[in-house]
Amino acid sequence: MFRKRGPKMTDDQHKPAPDSTPKTVSEDGLDIPDTEADNMAEDAETAFPGMDGLDEGMLGQVQEMMAKLERADELEKENADLRGRLARLATDFDSYRRRTQEDVNAAQGQGVSKAAEALMPVYDDMDRAVTMGAADPAKLIPGMQAVQGKILGVFAGLGLEATGKEGEAFDPQWHEALQVVPGDEDDVIVQVYQLGFRMGDRLVRPARVVVSKKG
Repeated sequence: MFRKRGPKMTDDQHKPAPDSTPKTVSEDGLDIPDTEADNMAEDAETAFPGMDGLDEGMLGQVQEMMAKLERADELEKENADLRGRLARLATDFDSYRRRTQEDVNAAQGQGVSKAAEALMPVYDDMDRAVTMGAADPAKLIPGMQAVQGKILGVFAGLGLEATGKEGEAFDPQWHEALQVVPGDEDDVIVQVYQLGFRMGDRLVRPARVVVSKKG
């Protein structure tokens, strides 16, 4: 008994039905279904969470480092400028000190010259007094007294004031007591060994005197 054969299948009917799932072509040429591609993207996001935030943080650190480097360059330039200014100031100060010393030396020399010029007439008077005293000794004392008065005048012109005269009250700021002797009053100069001089409130030379003490 024979079975009835059905209609003969063609070659197209023997081929498997085409896969209708959307596919994605990878870089190496393999076809990857879109569902699997989506799953891989999701896996990547799960395996490396916060990648965007990390990139932003690294970018911020790089920018911060760049800013610090720029600031360091600015500070280095400022430092170099300050060193240059300091060197110029040191040079200017050295020049100023040298000029000041030269001015001081010039002023001292000028002062000595003026003092010597003021004393020259005194020398002339002393020379005349000695010449006259050699011929007549009685005239020597008046001549020397005149010279003495002229010298005190020169000192006064220089700003010097004599101190330590007889009858003046003893003042240890201006006077040096060489001896104390009995007297009618306390602390009175009764004898002067060496005249003192002061210039305003500054002592130039103390007067060397003898002072009295009652009892």
